[in-house]
Order: sequence, then C-alpha cells, then structure tokens
Amino acid sequence: MSKPTGKEVDARDRAFGQRVAELRKTRGLTQQQLAALLNGRTSSWMSQVERGIQPVRRLDVLQEIADALGVSTQALDPSAPIPAPPTPPAEIHANDLDGARMVISGHPALSVLLGAAPGETVPLEQLSDQVDEIWELTHQARFAEVSDMVTELVPELERAVRTVSDQDRPRTYRLLSRAYQALAAAFARQGDSRASWVAADRAVTAAELSGDVLLVFAGVYRMVHAFVRLGNKSEAEHAVRAAVDALSQRTDLSPEGLSVLGSLHLVKALVHARCGQRAEARTELEKARIVADRLGEDRNDYNLEFGPTNVAIQTVATAVDLGDAGEALEVGLTINASALSPERRGRLLMDLGRAHAQRRHLGDAVDCLLRAEEVSPETVRTHTAVRQAVKELVLLAGPNAPRELTDLAERTSAME
Repeated sequence: MSKPTGKEVDARDRAFGQRVAELRKTRGLTQQQLAALLNGRTSSWMSQVERGIQPVRRLDVLQEIADALGVSTQALDPSAPIPAPPTPPAEIHANDLDGARMVISGHPALSVLLGAAPGETVPLEQLSDQVDEIWELTHQARFAEVSDMVTELVPELERAVRTVSDQDRPRTYRLLSRAYQALAAAFARQGDSRASWVAADRAVTAAELSGDVLLVFAGVYRMVHAFVRLGNKSEAEHAVRAAVDALSQRTDLSPEGLSVLGSLHLVKALVHARCGQRAEARTELEKARIVADRLGEDRNDYNLEFGPTNVAIQTVATAVDLGDAGEALEVGLTINASALSPERRGRLLMDLGRAHAQRRHLGDAVDCLLRAEEVSPETVRTHTAVRQAVKELVLLAGPNAPRELTDLAERTSAME
C-alpha cells in the first residue's frame, strides 16, 4: 500500500514528527546523525517521521528514539513542554556535615564530668522542638542545616542528661537518642558510614537509658544501615537478625511497634539483596508487607516512615539491587509517594533512574535522576549508586551525551 500523501497525514503523526524535529534541533543533531543512533534506520526514514508520513506507534521504537535524543518517552508527547537544560542548582559541598562530625569526635560534656556548672539550661520543651526540627531537616536532606544545629544541640543534650532531675532524665535521654539517630541517618545518606556507625551506637545507648525499648530497636535499624554502607555484611546480618527475632516474639505490638518491626524486615531485605540472596530478600519484603497490611496506613513512628508505600519503595530498591530492572519499573511507576518526605520521594526517583539505566533507557534514566536531584539534591550528589549509574550513562551515550547528563556527571563527580 502506498504512503499517504501530505493531505492524508494524521494530525497526531504530524505533531509527533514536529516534536521529534524540535528535540533533535535542540540537541544539535542532523537527521542523519539521529538516524545513525537508531538501529537500522536511515535519514530518509527519519525525514518521513518528522513530516508525519511515517507513523511511530511501537513502544520499542518510541523508546529507541527517546534514548537517542536523551529524553524520556513522555517528552515525545507533543503536548508536553520541550525539556530545557536545567538551571545549575546550588553547589553542594561534601563537607556539609563537618560540624556534626566534630561533635561526635569526642565527649561533648567533659566540663560537666569535672563538676563544672552547666551554665544556663535550655528548657526541655525547647530542646524537644529542636530535635523535631533536626529530623525535619534530615528528611528534607538539608544536611548543612542539620550540622549547624547539632553543633550546639547535642552538647546541650549531653549536659542536660547529666544535670536534670531524675524525673526528667528518661525524657532527656530519649531526646538525645533521637538526635543521634538523626545524625546517623544524615551521615549514612551522605556516605559517611563510619560517622553513621558512631552516631547510631550512641543512639542505642541513650535509648536504653531512656527506658524506651522500641527506640533501642530503631537505633539498631540505623546501625544496620551504617554496617551495610561500610560493607560489613556479616555484622549487619547479625544485628538485624537478632533485632527481628527478639521483636517478633511479641504478639501484642502497638502500631509503633509494628512500624519498627516492619522497618527491620525492610533493612533485613536490604542486607540480603546486597549479598545477592534473592529468595531471602523477597521473603523479608513479604514479611514487611504483611506487617504494613496489619498497620493499614503510612506512619512516621520513630522517624522510620513505615507503611505500605515505603514497602513498595523498598521493593523497587531491592529489585534494582538484584538487577531486576523490569520489576523495579513495573512496581515503581504505580507508587504515589507524594505524602512522604522529600528524602523518600527522591530515593524512589533515584532507584527508578538506576532501573532505567540498567535497561539502557538513557532519556528516562536522566529524567528520573534530575527529578530526584530537584527533590533531594544533597542525597543525589553524594550517593555512590547514583554516581555509578551516571558514569554508566555517560559511557553509554558516548560523544552524544546530552548536556543535562554531562552536567549531572560533573555535579556528582561521576567521572572522577
């Protein structure tokens, strides 16, 4: 059958072709250059596509064109705005937590131990508000601000636990543990695993002195994450197994207890995934899913953000770690994480970007990673897995790497 004439060209195909032409010109490519990036395509075929004479309806061909142009498949929709190179975000420094690092490098309350007067004490209500604020900043991945706050707050809390009344001491230890757990989470997300380990260990000790048993288990959760990032897989597996076994014995867990137990199952799945133990990782995810179903909602007990949505997000992360990119994308694209913190939303986008990278979907991978950077810039630019994914994408794109990707590679130091 002969090709349709210009008058018979479908308006949708014409609009699609115009969009492809616009994107091609934005990338500085000729029709011949773009065709060369596609398998078995000619400049004549490319010309027909851009004029709307050659319809493109197959998903695999759409994906191939998007990858060659360095955009997501959604960007090929004529109704979507033309993607523009993003404005370079504010510079992120690797030493954002230097002040916090100094806080945990020694004992923060030596003068009190020598019997010196603690000076003017800060009311516990004010200290509690500051701990809540630190966690809010941690969830938003605003680590420089976390560091600024803890340089005064942690020493103040360390002094307070040694000078408050016996009645207020458990509550003060609880605040101290929560502050150290926020530090452990922040250090882990910026890749400083050793500092995260120290902070988590101090959090566990303070939690036990507070009398809040579940807070102890939440501290173990932070410690396991530090072990995983240190590559200490045997220590991570031992710590999380002991915590899960102990907490699972309780049949009367409160919603807060269920949140902690479910989170421990998730981090246990992470440990198994990093060890390549596929069946064990999926077993722990299923156990976490059962706990989340019992809970019936997304919660933020002990700043763990556990619930059905977080189980789905961890399912995506586990699938990526196991190399199951198809499953990661299938699950990830069904998740509505809008109610979760910027850190969790950014993490989901990071993992989707990594999954697209595994599938060699250049445009979609870059799109997800840039969106993750908008949500949680400090985490994206210091995350080892993101750096590796960006490096692989740059090598995949070669000399035709889009500017957005090369700029991201520079911001993440991916090619160093």
